Amino acid sequence: MTAANIHSQKLLILDFGSQYTQLIARRVRELGVYCEIWDYGVDEKHLEKFAPQGMVFSGGPESVHASESPKAPEFLYDFGVPILGICYGMQAMAEQFGGKVAGSDKSEFGFAQVEVTRPNQLLSGIEDRVVDNGNSQLDVWM
Repeated sequence: MTAANIHSQKLLILDFGSQYTQLIARRVRELGVYCEIWDYGVDEKHLEKFAPQGMVFSGGPESVHASESPKAPEFLYDFGVPILGICYGMQAMAEQFGGKVAGSDKSEFGFAQVEVTRPNQLLSGIEDRVVDNGNSQLDVWM
């Protein structure tokens, strides 16, 4: 990759406090994609100037059930680029879009299944199986 096109593909990683955020950025960069890590409380004008082609919401130590848990600013969802939520980042998105994140007696690390209960553009055509009620189901790792 030359200096002229190093920014042709840009990804923004929003950090919700994960201990793996730097590792995520390293792996993205190893794929030849330029990325930056910003705090989740990003400024809209700064985002528009950076103009990423996609975003990753990192994990973090918080619980989406806590009243003061961090949330992504609403304008991020209207920016028109794909967003990948990892661990807390995915839970925060689910809560912000009206989904439910339930607690569990099991460890937070490991295999889980996510059922898509309403059609949406982000998950359209992505499924590991269709369950008896006709909904798509995805296998994920937490």
